[in-house]
Amino acid sequence: MSRGKLIIISAPSGTGKSTIISWLMREHKELNLAYSISCTSRAPRGTEQNGVDYFFLTPEEFRQRIDNDEFLEYEEVYTDRFYGTLKSQVDSQLEAGQNVVFDVDVKGGVNIKNYYGDQALSLFIQPPSITELRKRLEGRATDAPEVIDQRIARAEFELTFADKFDKIVVNDILEYAEADALKVIEDFLND
Repeated sequence: MSRGKLIIISAPSGTGKSTIISWLMREHKELNLAYSISCTSRAPRGTEQNGVDYFFLTPEEFRQRIDNDEFLEYEEVYTDRFYGTLKSQVDSQLEAGQNVVFDVDVKGGVNIKNYYGDQALSLFIQPPSITELRKRLEGRATDAPEVIDQRIARAEFELTFADKFDKIVVNDILEYAEADALKVIEDFLND
C-alpha cells in the first residue's frame, strides 16, 4: 500500500469549506480521503463529538501538548481558543494509505504545506466578497452579532494569505466550487 498524500483546505469561516469537504468525502470515495481530526479548546457545537469532529481539550491540556511539541500546527485564534493538528494522528493516517484532508485556518494551512512540501496540496476557498460572507454568516443564525463581526475582521485578514496556497477556488456557486475543488484534487492525487 502506498503512503497517502495531504490535502490542505483553508478558508475564512462561512466560505463553505466544510460543505465542500463533506461533499468530496461523501460523493467521491475513490479519492480515499480521510479527515484529519484537529484538536480544539472550544466547547463542542451542536452534535459535534469528541474524536469524530475534533479532539476537545481544555486550554491547559492544549498548552501542555504545545510544550511537548506534539502539534504539526496550532493557532490561538482567540484568547484560550486553540486549534491544532497532532503529528501522530497525521502520520498514522498517511502510513495507512489514506489521503488526509485538513480543514484548517490559513496560518495552519501554510505551516502544514511548508512542513510536507510536495506531499501536500494547499487549497484556499475564497468567498465571492466580504459582503456575501457576512450574509452567509448571518444566515446561519448560529453566532451573536459581535461574533460575526469578529469573524468578518478575521476573514479580511485571512484573505491576505490566499496567494500562499497552491490553488484558489472561489465559492460563488457551490456546485461549481465543488467541481473545481474535485478537479484540482484529482490532478494532485494522480500526479
